[in-house]
Amino acid sequence: MARHLVTGNGKLLINLDRNNYIRDIYFPYVGQLNHVGGQYCRVGVWVEGQFAWLDDPAWQFEHGYFEDSLVTNVRAVHERLGIELRINDGVHQRECIFLKRVSIRNMASEAREVRLFFHQDLMIDGSEVGDTAAYYPENHTLFHYKRSSYFMFSGQSDLGGMYQFTTGIKRFHAAEGTWRDAEDGTLMGNAIAQGSVDSTMSLRTVVPPFGEQTVYYWMSIGSNLEEVKALDQYVHDHHPEKLLSRIVVYWRHWLQRAEDDLGDLTSEVRRMYRLSLLIVRTQADERGAILAANDTDILQYNRDHYSYMWPRDGALIADAMSMAGFQSVITPFFHFCAQAMSPDGYLYHKYNPDGTVGSSWHPYYVQGVRRLPIQEDETALVLYALWKDYTRHQVIELPQSLYSSLIRKGAAFLSAYMDPELMLPLPSYDLWEERYGIWTYTVASVYAGLKAAAYFTELFGDYERSDQLSRLAERMKASMLDKLWDDEAGRFARGLVERDGRWVKDMTLESSLFGIWEFGVLPVDDNRVIQTMEALKRGLAVRTPIGGIARYTNDYYFQQSGDTELVPGNPWIICTLWMANYEIESARSLRELDPPRRTLEWVIAHALQSGILPEQLHPGDGGPLSVAPLTWSHATFIQSVTRYSNKYRLLAEAGH
Repeated sequence: MARHLVTGNGKLLINLDRNNYIRDIYFPYVGQLNHVGGQYCRVGVWVEGQFAWLDDPAWQFEHGYFEDSLVTNVRAVHERLGIELRINDGVHQRECIFLKRVSIRNMASEAREVRLFFHQDLMIDGSEVGDTAAYYPENHTLFHYKRSSYFMFSGQSDLGGMYQFTTGIKRFHAAEGTWRDAEDGTLMGNAIAQGSVDSTMSLRTVVPPFGEQTVYYWMSIGSNLEEVKALDQYVHDHHPEKLLSRIVVYWRHWLQRAEDDLGDLTSEVRRMYRLSLLIVRTQADERGAILAANDTDILQYNRDHYSYMWPRDGALIADAMSMAGFQSVITPFFHFCAQAMSPDGYLYHKYNPDGTVGSSWHPYYVQGVRRLPIQEDETALVLYALWKDYTRHQVIELPQSLYSSLIRKGAAFLSAYMDPELMLPLPSYDLWEERYGIWTYTVASVYAGLKAAAYFTELFGDYERSDQLSRLAERMKASMLDKLWDDEAGRFARGLVERDGRWVKDMTLESSLFGIWEFGVLPVDDNRVIQTMEALKRGLAVRTPIGGIARYTNDYYFQQSGDTELVPGNPWIICTLWMANYEIESARSLRELDPPRRTLEWVIAHALQSGILPEQLHPGDGGPLSVAPLTWSHATFIQSVTRYSNKYRLLAEAGH
């Protein structure tokens, strides 16, 4: 389960797998309406009577991106065919156009004809029902459409435009798809098909001995035929080579605001930092939703996906991007949350990119008792992230525009959703959305949310409300330190769970306890924080050659080992980086930055070759598990690098 390469522009997202096959096309929202649905848009090569799709095991791949850009840089070699391909893919920075350049190197001593085949397997609007694929003679293209979604496919080589084409039925009775028609090097030319359909086109060139030729393929996406025709003409008018170059130039300019002074971090860490900024940008819809992940292979696991906006994930990702100086990228996120907030002032479990409420497994009714199906940290952390952003960038217009719709509404809910006897937030689901109770992480986040709201109300002159919110936060903090600290264990509990009508401590080791210092409940040098974090470091370390930190003891999600002494859970990128963040914040000398620096290098060592970061790793072989890329993984890496460089600078200036 992984997408090795992603490229997009905030309204169009394209995911490619290890074979350079398009697996996901999201439009018009990032993460919503997947017009491929994890199927395979194949690419094949015919050379003088021999044929191979790019998933032929004989191909040897190298995956990457052009430096500081969202244009891919892939090398593929097939010794038997005597062919080397250099493939570059990109989405136009403004228009909904996907471009592919394929440079073909002939490894033989004689000139050879080469035909490239491009297969289009669409499920428009997420369904195979009622699609049409057709040849369009006016501009010599293929196009697919259904309702208001149109896709036009074109290309060119030194010998002209599209060489051959065909359309047909796929995955119905005995029909596998038109890709089978390509394997003899010739397409039958069927001009239209409807229903469950696909299409294939070819481009032709003759490559001189030990020489190269380049072909271009592109896809234009719009809401009607005239729109995609105009986009196709735009590519012809400007030439795909120039457009790909402009994409590179655009993203390099976009990255200019990224910090260059990263202390003693290696060039590999610096490269990953900048790539992570770009990857996060691809997962953020221009209308505000920051998507968790868009790898649809996860559907094989639980018949749902990660193409949702969790307010918590979004808030922490927004905080990381704000910390890195990309405030303008995340401004729409806060407006999205204000529009999505319920009348009672809370945010739901998750949202679709268009702002509608996403799927959930949290019930409203359990054993005869009503229950609010939320994770309270999701509301609290949006306020926290907004305040942190304001403190960094001092753009007062943003919180002012959200004062009534987000800040005061959210603060009112956090204030009211409180157990008056415990003086702790009422129960809600934990950040992993797995269990119901009063969680230390959640309480810490609510504390941070209330403090943020108190700061904002003071900022805007509402002093009485600010005092009330601040007093409530401090009373809750005192109760948290009393009821969630465990003297016997010498650390904080994961939380409180109700058993037989009373609240008891859940003492499971839990990586999210880092929130105690992260969200300002206690300073990082408080002995209770130190004891808790050291217990996590010991108890959640994965004791295999892979290393890393697990989420919690006996984590069942994609569990690979039952030996919890060695493998308490799979290593997660974010949990491992949380520990690195603690070490960074605790460091009092440059030497004490060695462990977190090694963790940053560990992350790079376990990324996909292209630099994509998964959610978690196999504890045995280090391979990616669950989705890739996970936006939260990349954002936490950004946060850790930023923190490291700031701390390095501070210690270096102080002579430590």
